[in-house]
Amino acid sequence: QVQLVESGGGLVQAGGSPRLSCAASGRTFSSYNMGWFRQAPGKEREFVAAVSWGGGSKVYGKSVKGRFTVSRDNAKNTVYLQMNSLTPEDTALYSCAAGRLPRQLPLPVGGNDYDYWGQGTQVTVSS
Repeated sequence: QVQLVESGGGLVQAGGSPRLSCAASGRTFSSYNMGWFRQAPGKEREFVAAVSWGGGSKVYGKSVKGRFTVSRDNAKNTVYLQMNSLTPEDTALYSCAAGRLPRQLPLPVGGNDYDYWGQGTQVTVSS
């Protein structure tokens, strides 16, 4: 059983740069892709970013590309999401997810390709 625990969310002013963390346990972390998704009230879940098992490949959703950076530290079993230039439109519940298959390429961007999810951390951006 994989457990994912996010942290780092909260109330942030527009233009802020928080970093989210997701600590994983229960499986060989370094063999699986990791993804970040977000969901705002009344909206569908949106793909944010993904990073490959070794960190060498990354992909971003259109709305965050150029502002967010995903990374991972396999020694710490942790994946990060550095968020820059936040706007109120980035307000959402941010969740990390673990890839369904080991060493899968290309990086998946659909929720169905991830089989373990954290509870999420709320990010609220004030204008």
